[in-house]
Amino acid sequence: MSEHVIGIDVGTGSARAGVFDLQGNLKAAATCEIDVYKDGDFAEQSSRQIWDACAQVVRQIVAESGVNPADVVGLSYDATCSLVAVSTRGEALSVARDGDPAHDIILWMDHRAKDLAAEITATKHPVLRYVGGIISPEMEPPKLKWLKQNLPDTWAKTDKFLDLADFLTWKSTGNDVRSLCTCVCKWTYLGHEGRWDQTFFDQIGIGDLFEGGRVGNDVRPMGAFIGNLTNEAATHFGLTTSCAVGVGLIDAHAGGVGSMGSVFEHSPESKLDDLQSVLALIGGTSSCHMAVSLEQHFIPGVWGPYYGAMLPGMWLAEGGQSATGALIDHVIANHALKAELQQQAEAAGQDVYQFLNARVAKLKEQSGRGPELTKNLHVLPYYHGNRSPRADAYALGIVDGLSLDQSLDTVALSYYAHLQAIAYGTRHIIDEMRQAGYGIQRIHACGGGTKNPLWLQEHADITGCDVYLPGEPEAMLLGTAVFAALAAGKFASVPAAMKAMCRAGASLPANAATAAYHQAKYECFVDLYDQQLARRERLRAF
Repeated sequence: MSEHVIGIDVGTGSARAGVFDLQGNLKAAATCEIDVYKDGDFAEQSSRQIWDACAQVVRQIVAESGVNPADVVGLSYDATCSLVAVSTRGEALSVARDGDPAHDIILWMDHRAKDLAAEITATKHPVLRYVGGIISPEMEPPKLKWLKQNLPDTWAKTDKFLDLADFLTWKSTGNDVRSLCTCVCKWTYLGHEGRWDQTFFDQIGIGDLFEGGRVGNDVRPMGAFIGNLTNEAATHFGLTTSCAVGVGLIDAHAGGVGSMGSVFEHSPESKLDDLQSVLALIGGTSSCHMAVSLEQHFIPGVWGPYYGAMLPGMWLAEGGQSATGALIDHVIANHALKAELQQQAEAAGQDVYQFLNARVAKLKEQSGRGPELTKNLHVLPYYHGNRSPRADAYALGIVDGLSLDQSLDTVALSYYAHLQAIAYGTRHIIDEMRQAGYGIQRIHACGGGTKNPLWLQEHADITGCDVYLPGEPEAMLLGTAVFAALAAGKFASVPAAMKAMCRAGASLPANAATAAYHQAKYECFVDLYDQQLARRERLRAF
């Protein structure tokens, strides 16, 4: 019998799955797109569609790998930190303004509750110390308060409010077990004390949230055994009821485990202390920046410190940028030369990112310049607000340095300047973490951004940190598979599972020769936000 485990990742736009052996070797992976219903600050999804998409990708990887379903001993999930509202029978309950029952998920990126988030922050309740002092509209309490105020029927009829990863484990096992990761990071659960603070929920007006078991008290660490697949779930996935299901986690946190795990590859003792110099950078639609420590560090505007939310016994600081991959896509999609760009990229046999990278390289060669190409083009990448370290949901994007040039070179320069701006945002987060006591020396990166070599090199050069890639590119799936193996009882601890299943890949050293330019440009980057604040204050009365 050759034992295997499955990690399922539900991101913003797709559900993915990978089947791994217990040495961390990926046997097959598959992806199924899922819909996002977006309208301004509102973003919603369908839990039924996601559940079906998970089954599609699991069935596909089992078929393609040739793995016997009976040999799949463990399964776990990572997912976006989105809010699901369901009845006890699993019926969808609408979270949409128009009452569409298919829309029963408020997506993580939904900012409908940003005014309510500001109201909650103004309470200065002690639990807010553990979210950087400022609660984000991307967290669950503001969204729950919005539902109670604006959709009282949904509030009254909902029998369970769940984070998406917890919804998926509940559907799989029939057991309502909440993840320490989701509850600590997005619901203000006090992981270091093992409790909810009822006074917080009473103070913000949603104290009845816990009535009738709508949010449970059974909160367990990631990878803890919940139960086996039910008959219905096993049939849905084409697996067996002997498959163990482990407590899941947020998608970025799974990426952190999958990318950080290689630190233990050549460490005889696999000490948690070895991780304190590492930043896990997970780049996708948004970006997350994970740093762990054995002691708690409070950083204004950076989420956490979260106890045990990614690795047992460690405090997690979580920085983030609300739009990174989505921002680059937006810049390209909304440029007047979009059609010409796509045509030329197709003619060159490239995707638009490869084409733009080549165009940037050509401009550097022709001009004899490096990153200085963007010296007159400054970008503040807060198109969807700033998650960290400003924690300002009202912040907006700025582009300074536009001209009447209508060539494809302007597209390439805009693309390049936005990539750099995202990396300056990462540097800003790292600087704040270092000032608070983190000794970050290297970046372990995974996610969609790592497929772009220019994105990677700019992050190395601008932060001054060498960037390390995981040996398994599907690091998020691997991180989730680590917890699936733990749930199946195949390893004694999370570090032991990480050491056995994670390996190092390529690395990119930072280019010290560009440091002076990036320091000057970074100072301009910081100034842009201060200038925006001054303008907002000047026009506050209007």
